[in-house]
Amino acid sequence: MKFLKIKRLAWVASLAFAIPFTALAQKTDLGIFTGHGDIGDVLKPGSATYNSQKRQYEMAGSGYNVWFDHDEFHYLWKQMKGDFILYTRAALVGEGVDPHRKVGWMVRSSLDGKSAHINAVVHGDGLTSLQFRRTTGANTEEIKAKMTHADVIQLERKGNTYTMRVAKFGEPFVTEQVADLDLGEEVYVGLFIGSHNKDVLERGTFRDVRISVPAPESLVPYRQYLASNLEILDVTTGDRKVVFTHPKSIQAPNWTPDGKTLLYNSDGLMYTFDLAKGQTSVLNTGEIKNNNNDHVLSFDGKMLGLSSGVKELGGSIIYTVPAKGGTPKQITPRGPSYLHGWSPDKKTLVFTGQRDGDFDIYGVPSAGGPEVRLTEAKGLDDGPEYTPDGKYIYFNSARDGNMRLYRMKPDGSEQVPLTDDKFYDWFPHISPDGKWIVFISFLKEEVKADDHPFYKHVYLRLLPISGEGEPKVIAYIYGGQGTINTPSWSPDSKKVAFVSNTMEESLSPVEK
Repeated sequence: MKFLKIKRLAWVASLAFAIPFTALAQKTDLGIFTGHGDIGDVLKPGSATYNSQKRQYEMAGSGYNVWFDHDEFHYLWKQMKGDFILYTRAALVGEGVDPHRKVGWMVRSSLDGKSAHINAVVHGDGLTSLQFRRTTGANTEEIKAKMTHADVIQLERKGNTYTMRVAKFGEPFVTEQVADLDLGEEVYVGLFIGSHNKDVLERGTFRDVRISVPAPESLVPYRQYLASNLEILDVTTGDRKVVFTHPKSIQAPNWTPDGKTLLYNSDGLMYTFDLAKGQTSVLNTGEIKNNNNDHVLSFDGKMLGLSSGVKELGGSIIYTVPAKGGTPKQITPRGPSYLHGWSPDKKTLVFTGQRDGDFDIYGVPSAGGPEVRLTEAKGLDDGPEYTPDGKYIYFNSARDGNMRLYRMKPDGSEQVPLTDDKFYDWFPHISPDGKWIVFISFLKEEVKADDHPFYKHVYLRLLPISGEGEPKVIAYIYGGQGTINTPSWSPDSKKVAFVSNTMEESLSPVEK
């Protein structure tokens, strides 16, 4: 009955605007969207479905164009208010007929063919642009991107400002923006396809579709939190899968060596997530119940290192506990101490500690004992992690005013930078096969060099263990703090787990 109600409302909406609007929410799965149909006087009816096996939307559409004072195309939509971030990887199917056939994101005031709107679009010939109509029936305007053939499309609304971010997968975004575009508080938000030829039906696919509602300006960091999506990323293809959503903050998944379980923290507790069953359970950590997102499994998966806040001892304190749960053992006598890595032989823990007013990297016996300072440069040093062969420790440092990745020997010698200063790079994680580094990059225009806050536009990037070559973007995420603070590679080195964020849990349903 709920489905029929949605269908009926969509039909009524189309009549209200007196336009042809066919194929509305038929007996198909529309995923996170609520309706679809042809906008304008379309000759060949289009279609839209969600393929749950491939986790992608498949659309067909015709129409003369999206241009001048009116539009004809096929639209898959939902209604939204407030700010949002729309993301997808889009592709047209086949060679096509007209070079200006197109796919992309669109935001409209109404379903009328002359409606005010904005769209981030990629054409069949590769033209990538931000197109918009400021008022009903006005001519369409266009800002062409400084690149072509984008296959990653993001469109963000913040008030009346719309920002398009586009990329060829693997590369950073190129950005264009339109300000003072008032489309109304409640708008239609969705994917679209048009053939640029009224006699032709073109097809397109959209994968990794995400709609995020960003943090409001009023959000108080580290006191208020957004909902979380626990995702798994294929590092070769970039395909993403949401395996769990939660209305609160979950952070920093670790992957167990048997490949069956993820561990994460939430509200001070540690949780396990059974990947086969899709079920979560609290992990027993005794009286230690103020755990943060700096928790790490030993290489053999038998022990878990924790970082837990103890105000009386100066902040975060490191503990170890059996990976199956038990009574934790305190390792560091004072804080702040943030754990990031175990040595392969399990004898040493490496962590970031604030001592004498500066954050440096330290080693400490996993059984307890004196700390050994490994870095002494001024500025924040963070995120230390051993390679699987134990020959190096990778870390990040803001010692030169930029946050970069570094490598050093386990005794702290031969400290060398690996990444440039295009972004602020944090938390290098080494693949179990010892071939790759995955890390998170923050945008310089959004954060300070020594800060890695929640709820920002971030990249996950991939780099050979040697540090040679240009890092490849493997995920474009709304997240930041808690996304991938600690090791999260799958044991076969093919996937990583991470957390993305949104105000509304329902916008990212669990994918099959």
